[in-house]
Amino acid sequence: MAPYTITYFAVRGRCGAMRIMLADQGQEWKEVVINYENDWMKGDLKATCVFGQLPKLQDGDLELFQSNAILRHLGRTHGAYGSNNKEASLIDMMNDGVEDLRLKYGKLIYQEYDTGKDQYLKDLPDHLSKFDAYLAKNKAGFLVGDKVSFADYSLLEVMLNHQVLCATCLDSFPALKAFVAKMSARPKLKAFLDSDDWKKTPINGNGKQ
Repeated sequence: MAPYTITYFAVRGRCGAMRIMLADQGQEWKEVVINYENDWMKGDLKATCVFGQLPKLQDGDLELFQSNAILRHLGRTHGAYGSNNKEASLIDMMNDGVEDLRLKYGKLIYQEYDTGKDQYLKDLPDHLSKFDAYLAKNKAGFLVGDKVSFADYSLLEVMLNHQVLCATCLDSFPALKAFVAKMSARPKLKAFLDSDDWKKTPINGNGKQ
């Protein structure tokens, strides 16, 4: 039996990074796909969620909600949380930076896509430059230290989404572009990104990307 169960809707959404991480770490997981109209809006599931939100990760008898808490749990479990407390703190910092960009992206997709996309793309280089500069300081090619962390998976997933939004958005950021290429080429991760499970799952719930 797969050690993990992910309960979520039929989109990548808030589960994209954790799926990428599990795939790269060679882990198996079961998907429980929730229908929004019937299972979520009319069923009892929502009332069982701590904050009334998905995704949910089941790890044995542990039930976790909040996508970044899930990423941190997986990071601790699979040695992807740095080599010491200093690195762990820096990884937390960078993941919070990724989350800031993820929230801006989500606001665009779900609230401002038709009216704010041009302005979003105009502002995007300012956000990307911060990650590019940070990556440029680490010759290992990761955000922090000399091995992959959960923040790397989170950043990769957000960048893959942005490359769909604008195929050329990373062209002026060599360290960030190299990071995406390097991460995407990791053998287990490449196999997952090339799979139908990944390709055929919509990025967002409203069809915009």
